[in-house]
Amino acid sequence: MLTYFIRKLIYAFLVLAGAVTLVFWMFQGFGDPERMILGQTGDSATLANIRKELTLDQPRWKQFVLYCNDLSPVSLHSREEIARKNLRGFFGGSETVVALKLPYLRTSYQTKKEVGAVLLDALPGTLLLATAAMLLATVLGIFLGVVAAVKKDTWMDTSAVFASILGISAPSFFMGILIAWIFGFLLRPWTGLHMTGSWFDIDVETGEQVYTLRNLILPALTLGIRPLAIITQLTRSAMLDVLNQDYIRTAYAKGMPAHVVVWKHALRNALNPVITAVTGWFAELLAGAFFVEYIFGWKGIGKITVDALEKLDYPVVMGSVLLAAVLFVLMNMLADLLYGAADPRVRSH
Repeated sequence: MLTYFIRKLIYAFLVLAGAVTLVFWMFQGFGDPERMILGQTGDSATLANIRKELTLDQPRWKQFVLYCNDLSPVSLHSREEIARKNLRGFFGGSETVVALKLPYLRTSYQTKKEVGAVLLDALPGTLLLATAAMLLATVLGIFLGVVAAVKKDTWMDTSAVFASILGISAPSFFMGILIAWIFGFLLRPWTGLHMTGSWFDIDVETGEQVYTLRNLILPALTLGIRPLAIITQLTRSAMLDVLNQDYIRTAYAKGMPAHVVVWKHALRNALNPVITAVTGWFAELLAGAFFVEYIFGWKGIGKITVDALEKLDYPVVMGSVLLAAVLFVLMNMLADLLYGAADPRVRSH
């Protein structure tokens, strides 16, 4: 198991190294960062100092090395850099010291805040949205899949299959606009839902944050449609295979109630492909909620990233893409380790 874990860790490192390289060469040096920071009134000397501080005066290969040095948890920094970047955890007696730190994602061009702090402030919203969407998709998808399998070749089965095909085919951004318009505008007098809103509102009288889950309903429904469709089809297919097994017929022959046979015995043995889909889709939801968050005004990593793209705030964009890559890799590693622990045959591949 240790060898299997080390192999997966190496794969994860290679994936993240590729993501860092791609993100850097796509975004670093684009735009005019010194003008974005200083405005249009800065003199040439001040602009040159900002370029030097951002290492934009260095060759591109050296900028890449310095960027990797900032991201690495074990890195080399001068004492001046440590003070300027407010790094924590270092040792060494010379001008250049070894720092043991969290990855430093640099500073936003627009807000002047550290990118890591900006993303950590938005991360709970994305986690809450992805968890709610996955929970909705899992519970409803398993239920619909079981009903479709038990009622095979009836209108229930046909309706569930047809709805799942529509769910897979419909893009999230299109469904988001449609759901927001129908439930947040046309039917608002009956639903009481808003077209946009985050997981907290600002009290107009006190100015304090008031947490609410009402605004979670529409974006979670939109984000959960595609995994709901996949889980429905997987559950239906797996249940049809299990229901034809000999032990199921034996259970019926012994006089066991139908609901016990279906929900306790058949479903338990049909859940393996569903678990695989759930773990994979949860990682995708964490990394792919960008447009849904933007459409519904939900404060999360996605909305922060789209706003940063509009303002050409590339450090925030780079940091959010890397954070999404880390979350995706961690979720896939967790799924691989769970499979390896449950099935020793997986470890040999």
